[in-house]
Order: sequence, then C-alpha cells, then structure tokens
Amino acid sequence: MSLDIQANKLVIWSDADLLVVDKPAGLLSLPDGYDHSQPYLGRVLEPLYRRLWTVHRLDRETSGVIVLARNAQAHQVLNDQFANRQVSKVYHALIGDVPSWDEKRVDLPLRTNVGRRHRTAVDDQSGKPASTNFKVLERFDAGALLEIRPETGRTHQIRAHLFALGVAILSDPLYGIAERSPWIDRLALHALGLQLWHPRSGEMLRFEIPYPPDFEKALTALRQ
Repeated sequence: MSLDIQANKLVIWSDADLLVVDKPAGLLSLPDGYDHSQPYLGRVLEPLYRRLWTVHRLDRETSGVIVLARNAQAHQVLNDQFANRQVSKVYHALIGDVPSWDEKRVDLPLRTNVGRRHRTAVDDQSGKPASTNFKVLERFDAGALLEIRPETGRTHQIRAHLFALGVAILSDPLYGIAERSPWIDRLALHALGLQLWHPRSGEMLRFEIPYPPDFEKALTALRQ
C-alpha cells in the first residue's frame, strides 16, 4: 500500500490541549518496535505541532478518527476518560460473511500476544474483560456492513471478538483468510466517530470522519 502523507491535511481539530486526526490506513499510531524508520503519527505531526502524547491507538491498516494530547495535563485527563469508559467510539467494518443476527453483544475476556503470530484471543482464565457491541447496517450477497461500538479498548478487540463469532473483516489475514479481498487491499475497518469531554473546558466534543475512498469503493462494489 502506497502512503502519501500530508501532515497539515490530517488534522480536523486543533487547540492548546488536543489534536483530532484523520489517520490514513497504513500509518502507524505508535513507533514500530522493529523498524524505527517507519512513519507514525508523532513523527509526521510533531514538526508542525511540537511534542504530542499518545492517548489511544488504531491498528496500522485501520483508518479514521484518533485523538492526541498536546500537553501532559490533557494527556492525563484523556487517559482517565478512556480508562473509565467515558469515551464513545464507533467503527464501521465490511465483512465477508452474512450474519444471521441483527445485533450482537460480545463479553469475552481477551489476552494479547498469543502464539507465534501474536494474535489476541479469548481466554477465560487469563484474559482481561472486553465488551463489544455489533449491529448489521446492511447485508449483501457477499458480506455485510457492520456498526461496532467497543466499550473497552483491548488490542485487536474488534477483530478478536468477530473471530470468536466466526466472522472476519475483509482483507484481514491475521483473523480471516490469507488472501486480500478483491474490493479492498487493506483491513476494511474505519474509525467513524469519537465522542469525549474536552480535557480543559469539560465540553462534550463529537467528531465523525467519512469513509476514505477505498472503503467507499469497496462498499459500492458489495452493494452491486
């Protein structure tokens, strides 16, 4: 996947305390643990906005809304909001299955870094509590569009909970089939919306980022 990053076009909200960013698929949220030359949000944005603090993360191939703190005080307040489940997140995903259910809540504990592929897996003994709400928005002959509202923020939570349901997101070789989908060449998961409280003013903020072109194109193909 080629990645053309224009830092000034990623930011959809900026003030003294936070940045809200439209992260493109392919850009890391955090530095790569093995290849330090890989671009990531901080490296891309800090030349324009100075030091930034990571609050939460999106998988590399996931597109959509992500928030960064601009000072240590805002970082602490936002971290507390995420830890106390005061932040609402909405994702949309394209899956290659047609579920029999319309809505499904999954409460299954998850453990990270399982096996040689370092996947997240359900583990009733050692896993940490994790809850995800799924809703079918549209059904197609070859799949479906899901709305997803995670209540916790475990690594790969959405993908692992769908795997437990026997469902896979398009182009997810880690939790699905090895081949990429003919409709989209990256994980078909988009962080659509985020709702949180401003760390200084206490104002409720809501952000929504439309589908990027590759997700929109895949959705159109599935509808046809």
